[in-house]
Amino acid sequence: MEDELTNAVGGTVTIQIRNNTVGKFGVRHNPIETRNGAIGEAGKGMSAEQVLSFRRMAVEALRLKRSWTHGEILYDFAVRSGKDGWSASVLYESNYNSAAWPYRYQPKQPAVKGNQFA
Repeated sequence: MEDELTNAVGGTVTIQIRNNTVGKFGVRHNPIETRNGAIGEAGKGMSAEQVLSFRRMAVEALRLKRSWTHGEILYDFAVRSGKDGWSASVLYESNYNSAAWPYRYQPKQPAVKGNQFA
């Protein structure tokens, strides 16, 4: 992901946790920057040192995860313009049976007799 982070001025790194291990992961980033409705040149992303710092922060956040085995961790990040810094926030989301969510709620259909509801 280092290549993606060095080319992104902001976005979200997503890590999916399944059975208490990292499953899928990826980066959602903002490749186009606009100011006052005009598309401008995108800013510079993270430096190699900032990527290493981001990685350390992400690992520390993984260590703080407690009492859940399935879910996602979202790291929202932004590289500050005009400064040699970046910021990030971490969001935990635990979910245990997300594969079955679309099938969980099935409303009962009313029984119909002729043109009348039973």
